[in-house]
Amino acid sequence: MGKSEEEGFRKAHIVVIDENYAQQRIDNFLRQKLKGVPKTRIYRMIRKGEVRVNKGRIRPEYKLNAGDKIRIPPVTVSKNRPEVTAGRSLTNLIKASILYEDAALLVINKPSGIAVHGGSGIKLGLIEALRQIRPELKNLELVHRLDRDTSGCVMIAKKRSMLKFLHEHLRGDGIDKRYLALVVGRWPNRKQRVDVPLQKISLPSGERIVKASAAGKSSLTQYRVCQRFTGYTLIEAKPVTGRTHQIRVHCQYAGHPIAGDVKYGTDADNALLKQIGLKRLFLHAHRLTIPLPGKQEHLTVDAALDPVLQNSMAKLIKSDR
Repeated sequence: MGKSEEEGFRKAHIVVIDENYAQQRIDNFLRQKLKGVPKTRIYRMIRKGEVRVNKGRIRPEYKLNAGDKIRIPPVTVSKNRPEVTAGRSLTNLIKASILYEDAALLVINKPSGIAVHGGSGIKLGLIEALRQIRPELKNLELVHRLDRDTSGCVMIAKKRSMLKFLHEHLRGDGIDKRYLALVVGRWPNRKQRVDVPLQKISLPSGERIVKASAAGKSSLTQYRVCQRFTGYTLIEAKPVTGRTHQIRVHCQYAGHPIAGDVKYGTDADNALLKQIGLKRLFLHAHRLTIPLPGKQEHLTVDAALDPVLQNSMAKLIKSDR
């Protein structure tokens, strides 16, 4: 970034995207490009249409293509703005949560309650903390996302080439993601898939939720029963598509909301679960199977359930029915 950019942009200017930044999200690109600008300002610029791609408005999740022309509005970059830093406990927790690392890829067992990135009132997420912990890695980027309340495997690319490689495989069926979920009720063995379109909506309160709707995007989740308990079922879910809250909403649609889900479950169910110590969403990304460039065999990474989930499940009564 040149000196003029460090001091801010006094007038709008155009940036042309090259191959190195293809498939990066526009919000992540701007946060990298405009270091020192508050995240809230960046998201407001996108939301209000001050940022344009090829002269059109875009959403924060828009993925850049080589040749895209980005209009960046006038903005002041504060070099003296204090940065939120990761504390010792968060730093140690993240370091202890590394499941796999090579020259181009990190896989983290993300704890529940930690957002994968900052924004929307969250000052520090997993990716920001990792960039502080590993400042020598200049190109750390999230490959995909998990809900804040969901735990488990998250891929972080250390190189732009790996980010592009994995994004290409995410668009097809090259990456196998498996989740464990405890759901309310008896999930039928015969229900092995939920194929229902999902749509994002905003409530009058401003809260954003997802609902099953014919007007939504096609969404498919495959399911397998793992263990039965009295009143609950442990299932494995494989999201074939990657919609927001997909597994949670498909479980709700099937009549079996995920245990501890305050957004899509019921207050009565969640109150009962709190009595056995479950005060979080019982959804965990427990396995990733990933292709690696130039290698024949795929990499499989497993993440064990955390003690809260294990202890809660141990208090349930097993059932064969």
